[in-house]
This record gives sequence, C-alpha cells and structure tokens, in this order.
Amino acid sequence: MMMTPSPEEDLILYLRRLGHGTPPAPTLSVLGGLQARHTQVFPFETLAALLRVPVRLDLPSLRNKLLREGRGGYCYELNLMFLWLLRALGYDARPLTGRVLLGEDTHTPPPRTHMLILVTLDQVRYAVDVGFGGMVPPTPLRLDETQAQATPLEPYRLEESGGGYLLQAQVGQAWRHLYAFDLLAQPAIDFEVGNWYVSTHPESPFLGQLLVARTGPGERHALRNGEYAHHRIGQPSERHTIKEVAALRALLTDVFGLAPPAHPGLDAALARVL
Repeated sequence: MMMTPSPEEDLILYLRRLGHGTPPAPTLSVLGGLQARHTQVFPFETLAALLRVPVRLDLPSLRNKLLREGRGGYCYELNLMFLWLLRALGYDARPLTGRVLLGEDTHTPPPRTHMLILVTLDQVRYAVDVGFGGMVPPTPLRLDETQAQATPLEPYRLEESGGGYLLQAQVGQAWRHLYAFDLLAQPAIDFEVGNWYVSTHPESPFLGQLLVARTGPGERHALRNGEYAHHRIGQPSERHTIKEVAALRALLTDVFGLAPPAHPGLDAALARVL
C-alpha cells in the first residue's frame, strides 16, 4: 500500500520546485525569490472550473494537486499553498481577501473573490500574491509605499482607498486597477465561500472558461480559451488563435508546464472553448 507523503516531505519537495534544497532563512530577499519562482513554476489555471469539478482547499488536496498532479490553480489554491510554505519557513504571514476590479471603475463593489497574503518583515508590511493570473505581481509590494514600485515586469503601485488599498499596474502608459483589499482578518470559511462562488456560480468569470497564465524572466504567457498571448517587456506582444484541441493540449504542456487532468470530458470541454 502506498504511503501518503508527510507534510515535511511535501515541504522539501515544494522547496525543491522553487529552487531550494533546504529550508532558507525567512528574509525579504528569499521571499522575493520564492514569489518570482512560484509564478513561473505553478501556473494560474482554471481547468477545474472549465470541467465543473469541485475545487478543494484543504492542504493535503492542494499539495497533491500542485506537487504531484502537475497542476496549478487559481488564487485560493495558489495563495493558500504559498501561505502554508511561508509560515513553515517562519514568516509572519496571514491571508487577506480582495475585490477584483480588472481595470474598471465601479460604484457597485464586486464580491470578495480574491485572496492575497500580508507578510510583515522587520516591522515593514508587504502585499504578496502568487495567484492573480495574467497580472500577478512578481515580487512583494511594500504596503505603505504610495510611489510606483519597480518589478522585473510592470511597475505596480498601492493607493489608500476607502479604508483599504487599491492595487494598480502600469500597462503601457496607463495605470490599470487590479483589485481593492483591506486588512480585515479572514477566517477559513470566507475562503470556502469565495471558492464556491468562483468555481460554481453562474456569473463567475471562471465557470466553463479556460484561463491560464504564468510568468517567465521578463515575460508573461496568458491564455483565454483559444487566444494565446506572449508578452515580453519592451517588445511587441505576440498573439495567436488556437484552433485545434491537440494544439491547445500541446500549449498547456509545453508553454504552461501543465499536465492536463485525466478527465473523460476534457477534450470536449477544450473543443467548446475553441
């Protein structure tokens, strides 16, 4: 009978995937490296929502999906997994939730359907996020810094807004709203409710959709159903329309590093999004 790996064994495997043979010291430099590497190794992906299968947030399920099934996930999965890692390494880290704005001004607040992480190091607070799809920040962002913060990809900035914070990214010459969040403590049930909404609600932007993203050195890869985009800093973006299921499967494997799940309805679902 196969033995279930222990959390300690999973921690070592997780760290190896992120470039560390042994647990590193909880420093800002290490945090930045882990975040950057995480967004390159574990892609944002909505295959579960596409296939309408349950998304489980318990840590054994998350560790199995990301470390053994060759998968990624969306914000709740990726950031809960990363939060577990940070706490295991000794970081002062706790979860937060946010409202996704996607570049639009709105007078009607959207639901709290995004998760991020607050890390405090040497009395300095940082917003950390490895699960925001095609615009995920590649490095920690100083929470109380109002000026633009350079990253290896786009500049980001945080503004105080309504008792909380508004995260923006500079895309071209424009600053684009990403999400708003505050520092309210969030119990685990809040993530379960948000996760249920995102993966099952008829109005969820993820339901029945294929969204995949990962970063690379100076680049981003993004897929929305059959539309693939490759963005490189300082160069024109390349865009391609995928028209065949076999080509889409190859893109998921070769570009995004995903092992598509062995689901009997996967090819039919991929055909629908094309």
